[in-house]
Amino acid sequence: MLVLSLQGCMAVGKTTAARWLARSAPELTVFLEDSAAPIAEVRRRGLDKTRFEDYLEIQRIWIAHEIARWQAVQRQARGCALLDYGAEEIEFYTLFYPQSIGAGWPVEQALAGELADLRRCMPARTLFLRASPDTLRRRKAADPARGRPFFEHTLTALLSAKQAWFAGRSGTDFLDTDLLTPEQTARRVRLWAADAAAALGRARGPEPL
Repeated sequence: MLVLSLQGCMAVGKTTAARWLARSAPELTVFLEDSAAPIAEVRRRGLDKTRFEDYLEIQRIWIAHEIARWQAVQRQARGCALLDYGAEEIEFYTLFYPQSIGAGWPVEQALAGELADLRRCMPARTLFLRASPDTLRRRKAADPARGRPFFEHTLTALLSAKQAWFAGRSGTDFLDTDLLTPEQTARRVRLWAADAAAALGRARGPEPL
């Protein structure tokens, strides 16, 4: 099975593309972003991400949730799976959010075991959707149903580091979406997934007779 993921800033169009593909690309098993349970658990426990010990607990919740999601993908998907977000997003945020608020917490050391488990859940390839800040703000404004209270911090304090971090990872491709409609973006993602599947087939070689 081939596991792929979509990444990018809030409002870039990941979920819209993933929903289009879930309807229109039967060759893909699409797993939409699933954040309700960890958000509810963080709220239930009253954890504060600006406090180091609380932040560690919050990220343990998110990491455990993503590992369980990966296990569900392994059980349910056939052929090619596409994740709206994935383990790379959780790893990035775990390591870089403290820096974005000026905190020098030793997160990687404190969560070494959890991060090691998370890194076993990485997709084979990632497509990072990009758009300019003006485009992202315009798309956010056009979708008022999703509040996105963390949007400005993500855009101004995390996005540049996120793009650079993903660019340094093997298996990451980029798609600029400023001039693309949502359907055009989804169709490009579908072609990218097909190319990734074909490349995997070539790497495996012919099936034995």
